[in-house]
Amino acid sequence: MEFNTFDLHPKVADGVTAARYITPTPIQEQAIPLVMQGHDIVGLAHTGTGKTAAFVLPILHRLMTGGRKHVRALVLAPTRELAEQTHEAIGTLGSRTGLKSVTVYGGVGFNPQVDKLKRSEIVVACPGRLLDHINQGTVDLSHLEVLVLDEADRMFDMGFLPDIRKIIKRVPAKRQTLLFSATMPDDILRLAHEVLKEPLTVRVNTTGPVSSVSHMLYPVGQHLKTPLLLELLRHTDTESVLIFTRTKHRAKRLGEQLGKAGYQAASLQGNLSQSKRLAVMAGFRNGTFQILVATDVAARGIDVTQISHVINYDMPDTADAYTHRIGRTGRNAKTGDAFTFITSDDEDMVRSIERVLHAKVKRCTLDGFDYKKAAPSRDTEFARPPRPPQRRSEKKKTASCKAHYEGAQFAGHR
Repeated sequence: MEFNTFDLHPKVADGVTAARYITPTPIQEQAIPLVMQGHDIVGLAHTGTGKTAAFVLPILHRLMTGGRKHVRALVLAPTRELAEQTHEAIGTLGSRTGLKSVTVYGGVGFNPQVDKLKRSEIVVACPGRLLDHINQGTVDLSHLEVLVLDEADRMFDMGFLPDIRKIIKRVPAKRQTLLFSATMPDDILRLAHEVLKEPLTVRVNTTGPVSSVSHMLYPVGQHLKTPLLLELLRHTDTESVLIFTRTKHRAKRLGEQLGKAGYQAASLQGNLSQSKRLAVMAGFRNGTFQILVATDVAARGIDVTQISHVINYDMPDTADAYTHRIGRTGRNAKTGDAFTFITSDDEDMVRSIERVLHAKVKRCTLDGFDYKKAAPSRDTEFARPPRPPQRRSEKKKTASCKAHYEGAQFAGHR
């Protein structure tokens, strides 16, 4: 099967050809005809299966007829990075259509978004900033025809469900709704029943993590994780490597240590400004950075096709989080490797992951590595620097002295 069998609008088809799309992925093959027929859809598929084009192409096809310069399609995304990637896909696939898309998320100027909202047919938004626009009357959703909830499970994990419900109350009841998710927890299932009308389900390889990924566990002491990581990188043929840590501080420190070791590395964590986040992601995509160290929250929405290795420096908190992490390698018919460092505290989570994989995961050791090196008496690697002593303002000093003086006077008159 090829894309020309979908009978897309000629200008949309021209964009598909220009983007060199030839054979649709399974999610595209199943979903595109149903969306073009106007059905509400629940799409269950892992990251990297081509789900973005599965909803972008039918939307572009639909919007080629009808009014322009008012919002007719809305895509809700959990992160700024995913919003930008969807916006880029719309620009690429819709390059011949004249349709305009705008991204809406926090951390950047509000007014420039207002101007673009007046001229765009498609909005790709994070829920929080979109609600700001709705509340201030700077976006008109009364003409909305299609609503897409992308990576719905991630939006739920990030606490966006209340915002999503508020947004849904402000869009036309008569609309087409598409929900895409890698997993279907009960809360998302309830939301689907609430907001979709007689939906059809499209399910692609969601029983566990993608089958093109090899999984390996590396038992190691907490204090030896960084030395083991450096040795593994030295002995492994890698392209782009995505490393996950538990906290923002650990991501930042590990990125710095990899840089000192000579690697082109960067960290992606919540304390970065939006411009810095975009610069880091652009550098990881174009190969300026070979290694990206990130937390789960910061990494949501990362869509880089050439990631050869995902390394769990710290074990994720849930089996679902593991699935999402390693789903970023082994994509587009390529193979990938998932390395996970485990300590004695991680055995319960290992068993949970093995239940999801329906198999035991191989335990590996690296020849020549000293696993018996004693732990230091205190953590010098990730210990936070001591805070400098706080200097009290003169006003506070005066108030303190006054209180002390009055207390002494009171004590003398008891």
